[in-house]
Amino acid sequence: MKRHLPLAILLAFWIGLYGCAGPSLPDFSALSLPETAPPTPAQTKVIQTARSLLGTPYRFGGTTPKGFDCSGFIGYVFLKGAGLSLPRTSDDLSESGRPVSVSDLRPADLVYFKIERQKPLHVGIYIGKGRFIHAPSSKGQVNIQRLDLDYWRNRYLGARRLL
Repeated sequence: MKRHLPLAILLAFWIGLYGCAGPSLPDFSALSLPETAPPTPAQTKVIQTARSLLGTPYRFGGTTPKGFDCSGFIGYVFLKGAGLSLPRTSDDLSESGRPVSVSDLRPADLVYFKIERQKPLHVGIYIGKGRFIHAPSSKGQVNIQRLDLDYWRNRYLGARRLL
């Protein structure tokens, strides 16, 4: 029994470490491939509307091209691009539409992130090929980012489809 004690301790240690492992991160590697189906006209219009707003400044509570916060940007883009009126906050938006897996992301899907514990969700619009467009406070203006960057990959919560 004494000969097996070190092995038992080592095994218990490894099992304990495995149990402490955090959730697995999403695999965005397939997103760099071309989309399997072309976007619908409504999805295309949403993406065109979003892209037309690149460089618009960030403004807390903003809902117009004079300045957007993340959910204000989403609301404006979907209203102008698809005639769809959406909830105002990112938390409320996270309950709209239907959930979508990473492997099934399509242009115009909403992508959600948890930035800080005390803050609500952050939301952007997936535009294809592993990229999304959003209105972040940190960069100061509407811009495009890659989902596979460690910062976003580590904070990714999920996606929802509205169209």
